Amino acid sequence: MRLSRKRVAGGFTLTEVLVAVLLLTVGILGALGTQVAALRTHQGASLMSRGVQLASSLAGRMQANAGQMQRDDLSNPYLQLHYDAADGAPPPAPAQCYGMNRCDSAQLAQFDIADTIAALHAGFPGGRIAVCRDATVWDEARLALAWECAGAAGAPVVIKLGWRAKRADGAADAAAGAPSPPAVAVMLGTGAP
Repeated sequence: MRLSRKRVAGGFTLTEVLVAVLLLTVGILGALGTQVAALRTHQGASLMSRGVQLASSLAGRMQANAGQMQRDDLSNPYLQLHYDAADGAPPPAPAQCYGMNRCDSAQLAQFDIADTIAALHAGFPGGRIAVCRDATVWDEARLALAWECAGAAGAPVVIKLGWRAKRADGAADAAAGAPSPPAVAVMLGTGAP
């Protein structure tokens, strides 16, 4: 007499398949979350890089325009630059100071300002810029750069640039209506020209 063994069916049960699909789904969602966080970080780094470039470009333009930078603070057009995109579209550019067009130092300053404002408005969400004399750029209480300018006539000229940043979860960094602190501050020299 021969004993027969029962053959156990090979394969997976429905429960095992569902658990595997669930684990795969969790893994895919984790990978997607990591990708989204990386994209947001990349966008923030890109804005920071472009912000430094824009502020440095304006600083170079200001230093090249000695005729306006040697004026007193009240008549220096660069030191009157305070723009917030929340106030509306930028004003149209005055004279075009490219190529064969000749501009004096005052027209060049107005062109530099208009060009900087247009680039800020087009490339930075909720962009804001201020040029002023400031001896204390850093706010110790908030542990951030400050928009306020607390500089006397001998304080260095500072270009402050900021925009509405987003947190890692995609929400706005600052409360609605509250200004974000400057993200970039470029200092020109150490005092009066």
